Amino acid sequence: MIKLLRHREIQLSIAIVALALLIAARFPAFISPASLGNVYADTSILIILALGQMAVILTKCVDLSTAATLALTGMVAAMLNNAFPGLPIPVIVLIAMALGAALGAVNGLLVWKLDMPPIVVTLGTMTVYRGVIFLLTNGKWINAHEMTDAFKALPRDHLFGLSLLSLSSIVVIVIMAVVLGRTTTGRAFYAVGGNANAAIYAGIDPGRTRFIAFIVSGALSGLAGYLWIARYAVAYVDIALGFELDVVAACVIGGVSIAGGIGSVAGAVLGSLFLGVIKNALPVINISPFWQLAISGAVIILAVAFNARAERKKGRVILKSAEVVA
Repeated sequence: MIKLLRHREIQLSIAIVALALLIAARFPAFISPASLGNVYADTSILIILALGQMAVILTKCVDLSTAATLALTGMVAAMLNNAFPGLPIPVIVLIAMALGAALGAVNGLLVWKLDMPPIVVTLGTMTVYRGVIFLLTNGKWINAHEMTDAFKALPRDHLFGLSLLSLSSIVVIVIMAVVLGRTTTGRAFYAVGGNANAAIYAGIDPGRTRFIAFIVSGALSGLAGYLWIARYAVAYVDIALGFELDVVAACVIGGVSIAGGIGSVAGAVLGSLFLGVIKNALPVINISPFWQLAISGAVIILAVAFNARAERKKGRVILKSAEVVA
């Protein structure tokens, strides 16, 4: 039992349940099936982005451009829908994902071929991608009345009692679980993050592996871009501004090590849900939403400290051993 409680996934599950029950003690409706379904739907986009970010972090990199990629791909999706109302929604989604993958490939190439620090690359492209949105739109918004009903309907439609937004995140969870746990590419992510030099001896190219991880992150950001714009029915330059902090926080809270090579899909999902419950609970308990960034930042610091402590390995105490021998 004690060994089970040491697993981050178990700890997070207990924390999420405890937090929900604590809120329900004052507001019982918070744990109603409908309310919990809404909490999951609200967290679905964060889950999708966190799983893409996880792929990058596993390779000992970080992608700070996820929210900017979401904003750019979402804006392009909205512009396509506005210009070509008859364009099928699945085609728009595929275009958004392809564009996101291309933007991720730019990050990956700069990290791989120019050997630039990932945090510097993605900090730069984050600003560039936001600037491109402004150039495309001249700062103008695309509002709900300029989008077709079909474009806005997908995240809101239901199947098997769940919104398609929630089902989209579930599909991504299953795919990422298979990729990371059952494929050579997934194992390469862990190998490169754990020990890049050893990965080379195993025939794995660290640069190419990181390139693929950035493409995965970009493609999922593209999917999230369409879902975000369609759900909230508005597109503008500052969409999801600062959301990359939440994405990194979800990964770190879920036990994905910033040092690379450690993490699980379940952990990233639970980390996202933990943040989702907190953010949905703040308005209920009358805490200003402006505290959300501060809370996310504090949680990141605490989670990193906790991860570092858990991952630290005890070294050999040579002097003490020598004294015993003497």
